[in-house]
Amino acid sequence: MARSARAQEEIRRFLDIGAVQVAELDLDGDEAVLRPGPGSPPVTHGEVFVLVRRGGRPVGTLLGRVPEGADPRAVLAERARAEHGPAVFGEPGEPPFTSVVVATRERAGQLARALDSLLAQDHPRFEIVVVDNAPVTSETRELIERKYAERVRYVREPVPGLAGAHNAGLDAVRGEVVAFTDDDVVADPRWLTELSAPFAADAGLGCCTGLILPARLTTPAQVLLESHGGFAKGFTPRTYDPARPPGDEPLFPFTAGRFGSGANMAFRTAVLRSVGGFDPATGAGTAARGGDDLYGFVRVLAQGHRLRYTPYALVWHHHRETWRDLETQAYGYGAGLTAYLTAVLVNRPALLPAFLARLPRGLAHARTLTAVRETEGGGTPGDHDVRTHPWPRRLSRLQRRGMLYGPAGYLKARRALRATARDETARGAR
Repeated sequence: MARSARAQEEIRRFLDIGAVQVAELDLDGDEAVLRPGPGSPPVTHGEVFVLVRRGGRPVGTLLGRVPEGADPRAVLAERARAEHGPAVFGEPGEPPFTSVVVATRERAGQLARALDSLLAQDHPRFEIVVVDNAPVTSETRELIERKYAERVRYVREPVPGLAGAHNAGLDAVRGEVVAFTDDDVVADPRWLTELSAPFAADAGLGCCTGLILPARLTTPAQVLLESHGGFAKGFTPRTYDPARPPGDEPLFPFTAGRFGSGANMAFRTAVLRSVGGFDPATGAGTAARGGDDLYGFVRVLAQGHRLRYTPYALVWHHHRETWRDLETQAYGYGAGLTAYLTAVLVNRPALLPAFLARLPRGLAHARTLTAVRETEGGGTPGDHDVRTHPWPRRLSRLQRRGMLYGPAGYLKARRALRATARDETARGAR
């Protein structure tokens, strides 16, 4: 098939992707409670992406179809019980005092939605710090002062870049644990408790990550992204220990994308500070385009601390909505991946031998990661590596281009930071 015809076919397939409802179903004994997802209307007939809970905790997802005229709760509960049996959970324990950092830039409406969900957490003792990154207007500061004055602290970081904003938040927090999330999420009421409690149970834990699910699946871009795994890392808790490298992760610790994502991560504050926080030349808002979260994961693991993934710490993420958004995201993910690897090696050159030993497998992994994923048939959005729609070649090419660009982007971002520092020094000397 000629390239132009293939591109037209990909566009047609993309535009044919229909919306999917989002809901959550809590199975508790013989009872089943069905609720729409955050900000979604009540469930009706048609296709439904369902988060299944047992005793309030996430245990899996399913993609169900409710026939017209049928009871959505009955249809989906029957399917959920068949696929997700009873589960036994341990109590999470008493969580430590925790700080939540939310970096934002000119998105006051989304930020307010996120803050409302964070203030509804069941955690016994926490604080919230909003970092206003390179603001153009006073909208964010005015929102905090008007609506959240005594409950949220405001910090301004003038230099653009997500990692720099996170570092400004890290400098300001007072908690034993510092959690990071984005301004485009809705946090489950138990999110912070579930994310921070593992630190009390394991003194060697340096980082904890959690589950990210889609808040809405209304556009083709949102459904396509989620049908290829989205940000989800599954429903099985797992601890990564550098003293006992996992046998099924031959590239450990350099495949940091498997550990979690920046919209749902927490660190022991002292540990993150001890490694210097995040590299400010990584992350959205810099020439590196991303990779700040992955950098943090690897630096903490390289210091000998464990990392835990828990699916019980849930945030609902508002995925980007358009094809153009997906193009930007694909390129940025590719760039962020190689930018963070460059940052790790620049800042921790002792890791170079281990990196070179894994390089051949890493290149094979990169080819798999950016392959055109032609799939047919069923699958559940949110199940890692289970797909319902083909992944367009255009997006795979953009991700590969981003990977080639990443190291140069990181070095460019470092130069920009040095220039900014020189300018500030010169202004201070006047």
